[in-house]
Amino acid sequence: MSEIRAHFKMQLDSFVLDAAFDAPATGVTALFGPSGSGKTTLLRCIAGLERAQGSLQVNSVTWQDDKFFMPVHKRPLGYVFQEASLFPHLSVRANLEYGYKRIKSSERKVQLEQVVEWLGLSRLITRGDPAQLSGGERQRVAIGRALLTSPRILLMDEPLSALDTNSKQEILPYLERLHRELEIPVFYVSHALDEVARLADHLVLLEKGRVIASAALHEALARLDLPIARFDDAGAVISADVAEHDTSYHLSRIDLGGASLWVGTVDQSCGTKVRARVLARDVSIATEMPRGSSISNILGGVIGEIIDEGVDKVMLRIKVGESQILLSRITRRSRDQLGLTVGKRVFVQVKSVALMA
Repeated sequence: MSEIRAHFKMQLDSFVLDAAFDAPATGVTALFGPSGSGKTTLLRCIAGLERAQGSLQVNSVTWQDDKFFMPVHKRPLGYVFQEASLFPHLSVRANLEYGYKRIKSSERKVQLEQVVEWLGLSRLITRGDPAQLSGGERQRVAIGRALLTSPRILLMDEPLSALDTNSKQEILPYLERLHRELEIPVFYVSHALDEVARLADHLVLLEKGRVIASAALHEALARLDLPIARFDDAGAVISADVAEHDTSYHLSRIDLGGASLWVGTVDQSCGTKVRARVLARDVSIATEMPRGSSISNILGGVIGEIIDEGVDKVMLRIKVGESQILLSRITRRSRDQLGLTVGKRVFVQVKSVALMA
């Protein structure tokens, strides 16, 4: 399988980075962790902007090791910063074409027309002054400019952090489309779990300059031994197929494989793959099938793991259907009163499901 293998070591003042990970050379890999954990430093090491010790291989091609260091300008990558940083003296079209014109036509893997369509830039490309664009529009142009260099890897350093809420909501669907359309790997730095859950396929979790986990997103989010399990918005990401539409109630049923959930209307045909997120705080537990409940999503499951969270809460890891995992955060009192133990069969009541892509 194509993959990216990295191990970087460096010290910046009192901060020490010693980060090693393997990631697939497809899809979106999120570099995730709290502020100061080393996410941007690690991204800059991948770009070659930081001269760290260590190694980097991309699809078996060495970009650096103990004897060789590929300089930044020779690394075939695109970089999107927190700020769009468009060239103010160039039009939108000229910004987009800046790198595109410097790539031989025979080596162009992405065409201008594709990028304009993917990022919804048809109304913007004729604009002269990029300063007149909104924050979200500028960032879409910046992403397009990076893509038009036909990179082997796209690096994105918190591209939504400088945007207001409305601009973030405007640009996220375009990022989702890129996720579907792009064949190149993307490294996406973020400290926002909702962004990561919506966009990423693989998660590299950093803490104090070290990688403490590198795994498929759904596996990492379902691990109770990682710090993200203690977040207020901890939860599971599940993959499902659209199975049925109920037009009278404006609902759709998604199939998890041996189990299903009703969600708000999905504007996709049956059989389409979708992604959903279920927060642990929105999952309650019963030991008998609930009757007369307003909660319509009730699934059978088996408790796989229980951990204490402080003095009053516990987190449960529950298998539902054939292989899907849900998390549930309940009180310690409820656990004891219900006699919940690992291996016990329970009924899982899902109060809310966020359909993401």
